Amino acid sequence: MTTHTLSVLVEDKPGVLARIAGLFSRRSFNIQSLAVGPTEHPEISRMTIVVSVEGSPLEQVTKQLNKLVEVIKVVELETTASVQRELILVKVGATPETRGQVLDAVQLFRAKVIDVAPDALTIQITGNAGKIADFLRILEPFGIRELVQSGMVAIGRGPRSISERSLRPVAVPAPPAAS
Repeated sequence: MTTHTLSVLVEDKPGVLARIAGLFSRRSFNIQSLAVGPTEHPEISRMTIVVSVEGSPLEQVTKQLNKLVEVIKVVELETTASVQRELILVKVGATPETRGQVLDAVQLFRAKVIDVAPDALTIQITGNAGKIADFLRILEPFGIRELVQSGMVAIGRGPRSISERSLRPVAVPAPPAAS
């Protein structure tokens, strides 16, 4: 199995996420990560989808995605040609005896303490999957009490944007006429 990161520009309309997730579900692909958010164009959203597939079926899914009316553009982002990041909030045990060691790890990984309790710290870290996995391995001995992880977000390297690559116009409804 290989992991692929897709950047998908879509019209910002209700139901688009469900249709796209359904397309992957019908193909029996497991979406490992999904992040959706606005773009520099208010009527367009970007979905970053990380999926594991075998062989050529990804090409079929990409073609089917492009057939959806609300899909504007689909681009596969190669790891070496893109910047990929995730955000994690992790609550870890930190007694007075171990707090210094936890804070050393936070500093080493350029993370940030965002909440302090008498026996725990909540830490925010961003980075690629490898950095985050390494950080969590360091924190495990202190006791990870709770963890939440965002989906992967990714953007191509260099000056060009995905929307410059043949972005088709999106119909924006006209405001209602004044009476």
